[in-house]
Amino acid sequence: MKSKFYKLITRNLWLKVTSLVLAVMLWFFVVSKGRSVIVMDVPIGFKDIPANLEVVDSPKTIGVTIEGQERLLKKLRQEDIRAIIDLSNVKKGKTFLAVAPDNITVPRTLTVNEISPQTINLMIEEKVTKHVQVKPIIIGSPLQGFLIKGIEVEPKMIEIKGPESAIEKVYFIRTEPIDITGITSTLQYRAYLNLNNKNNVRVDIPEVDVKITIERMR
Repeated sequence: MKSKFYKLITRNLWLKVTSLVLAVMLWFFVVSKGRSVIVMDVPIGFKDIPANLEVVDSPKTIGVTIEGQERLLKKLRQEDIRAIIDLSNVKKGKTFLAVAPDNITVPRTLTVNEISPQTINLMIEEKVTKHVQVKPIIIGSPLQGFLIKGIEVEPKMIEIKGPESAIEKVYFIRTEPIDITGITSTLQYRAYLNLNNKNNVRVDIPEVDVKITIERMR
């Protein structure tokens, strides 16, 4: 019995081996047929940064080469891919971090072939807070015969927060321009704070109340 089985297995052995090799090659051909690669600029995100630290300078995107079925790559959207870097172990100062395929999230059927650059450079600073004065910005003038008797702001001081290098340069926060052209009576106005040109500076209160008291000239 064993002899018959052995003969059955070894009969035309080379033909069977050749058939197996051809089958494997055909499988690889079918699998690889229609595959392609695409290079995308993927936005970089961060997670688990220590509460007392903040990223102030970093690359916005990273180049990722992705391989997969051409039909799937054509449907790929930038929001389908994420580059997430763990910052749980970073410290204050300049930091260099390696970016690996594990940091790139792609749909299950696609593969990350290459990342460029493979190392990114970050500047990490301490997060600080400070109280600064609110300065109302008034444009225009009351109607002729009227004048501004007083300007009140509530709150007068606000807390700003952000990285140390940004916060130390801020001494007051302006409101949006408040136009009083031609008014003849006291104005109560809810004004937005103007944070333009103050990168990385944040406030918890985006608006303040401004009272502009107007009186008739005597």
